[in-house]
Amino acid sequence: MHSGMIGKVEKARRYAIERDRFDIMRLEVTVRGNNDSHRVHLEDGKWSCGCDFFEHNSTCAHTMALEIMFDGMLPNGIYDGATSSVA
Repeated sequence: MHSGMIGKVEKARRYAIERDRFDIMRLEVTVRGNNDSHRVHLEDGKWSCGCDFFEHNSTCAHTMALEIMFDGMLPNGIYDGATSSVA
């Protein structure tokens, strides 16, 4: 690896721990749950998930897991409040 790349790798590692540098605006993820896989979307500051629980509650374990995973990187107001006491 040449010296220019070494500097970029070091910078990338520094950025990765400085989570406030990142704002995730749109996201699509497949979450493999215990019973099935579910497609989760974040679009225009709103979550959606294909699971039955989300359909009735506007949140679910799949969206909450992503909120925890991307803590500090999602747009303000995106957190549904359910994860604030968990983390």
